[in-house]
Amino acid sequence: MDMVQQVFGKNAQMTVLRNLIEHREEATYLSGIAHETGLSHSSVARVIEPLVEAGIVIERPLGKQIRTFKLNMDNELTRLIVDFYLEFNEVAKDN
Repeated sequence: MDMVQQVFGKNAQMTVLRNLIEHREEATYLSGIAHETGLSHSSVARVIEPLVEAGIVIERPLGKQIRTFKLNMDNELTRLIVDFYLEFNEVAKDN
């Protein structure tokens, strides 16, 4: 468990967001996030939707049934979240 989760708690949305931050340079699928986080596909689908609606995550269709997801690094809020996460963990390592 990283320090952000230790302080703010571990829930599905934080777990998905952490996974996306750690893979911020690449697009991924719901099933990929589910596999890497241990969450169910339906849990990932449920918690990623508010992130998409907030503009933090970009959803792109790939064919008729497949969707890809990636952090929207053009969004100022996303950049703030990523910077906070990275800085928080860096400071926590030093303490």
